[in-house]
Amino acid sequence: MRKNSTKNNRVNGEVMRALSNIIRDVKDPRIGIMTSITEVYVAPDLKTCRVYVSVLGGEEEKARTLEGLNSARGYIRRELAHEINLRNTPELNFIMDDSIEYGVDMSRKIDEVMGRDAGSKVAE
Repeated sequence: MRKNSTKNNRVNGEVMRALSNIIRDVKDPRIGIMTSITEVYVAPDLKTCRVYVSVLGGEEEKARTLEGLNSARGYIRRELAHEINLRNTPELNFIMDDSIEYGVDMSRKIDEVMGRDAGSKVAE
């Protein structure tokens, strides 16, 4: 299976949907309520899976959530095996994704610059 094949894209989508539901049901108090899966990449051989996670909160909240997810990795993988029928259930690697936070920060900076430009044009 090629890396960007239609089948691989469908597997990525199904794993992402299933993991979103499973993580919501994990009872670990370290996992934040505002935790979401932003992207999933399953290897073409179905052996590994990189799961990009976004958490709304501070650095401490992100670290605790990542620790909780890594602690519950076995449970999450077992539930994924029950929900999706794949030849192999991939090993899950959780990675913190800061792209949403970065986008919000860049948008805020653009708004500040645009506000200063509008203010300087009025002063002229």
